[in-house]
Amino acid sequence: MQNLPSPQGLEWTILGLLKWSTGYFTSHDIDSPRATAEILLAHTLNLKRIDLYLRYDQPLLKTELSAYKSLIKRRISREPVAYIIGTKEFWSKELSVGPDVLIPRPDTECLVETALKYLDAVRDPHVLQSEGLLEGKVLELGVGSGAVVVALASERPLYRYVATDVSMKAILAARQNAGKHKVNNRIQFVAGDWLEAFSPHIPSFDMILSNPPYIPSGEIPELQPEVAQFEPRLALDGGEDGLSAIRRIISMAHLLLKPGGRLLLEIGCSQAADVVRMIQASGYYASFHVVQDYAGHDRVVVMQTFSE
Repeated sequence: MQNLPSPQGLEWTILGLLKWSTGYFTSHDIDSPRATAEILLAHTLNLKRIDLYLRYDQPLLKTELSAYKSLIKRRISREPVAYIIGTKEFWSKELSVGPDVLIPRPDTECLVETALKYLDAVRDPHVLQSEGLLEGKVLELGVGSGAVVVALASERPLYRYVATDVSMKAILAARQNAGKHKVNNRIQFVAGDWLEAFSPHIPSFDMILSNPPYIPSGEIPELQPEVAQFEPRLALDGGEDGLSAIRRIISMAHLLLKPGGRLLLEIGCSQAADVVRMIQASGYYASFHVVQDYAGHDRVVVMQTFSE
């Protein structure tokens, strides 16, 4: 990266640096160049983005300029902003993220919204508590950063949650985020490969949900460099047809769900027809339907097991 040019021999101010950075990112085909500059500079100066404009004429120290330059170089190499600053917002919560976990996407909030709707339909946890009965129980497969289970545990604290991942680094990241948002006492973390850690003969969950890897292996190199080169392949690669993990979960989840329990899976926007055929062929679910996200794309498949 070239040295930062001096603006007519004067010191760099916040506004001057934002303008220069925006142009520099634009020339390197970086998405959302202005927002990227704001996020990285605010992170460097330990400010909120709005504060940059309240202090627009504030000059930067040499140490601050050096630190900001190092972040610019990382972004030009196509490292995701979330990994550079170490956080990503999901469900209005700031989550710690790093290269060991998938960066939470806004699309996945559709999975959370759908889960909340059906958690309320399972039973009223307040009634359960007043009657001294066991709470409802929810299992998330492939917890990653913990984005989904932390959101659910925050919104429905009277339920009990179990979260699994084959990656111990992901479990550590999820546990950190659960502690950060004070829901770690509601979540049990289990290391395991999908459903292998559980006895298939004890149906104990009201709901199982997952955002599994669903990108076909051959398509991963064609993704944006931010994804293909930096995000964990384990969380992206859905096998040759993108449906390996989905197929495995559908074939086993009914064994762990209570009668009338629900399985929720996030899917790729073009996979609904294949997943529906898979569900129908399994014969394990009494009903199913597809939920669209706010962009009108097929996003979540909901299945319900047979009632007794």
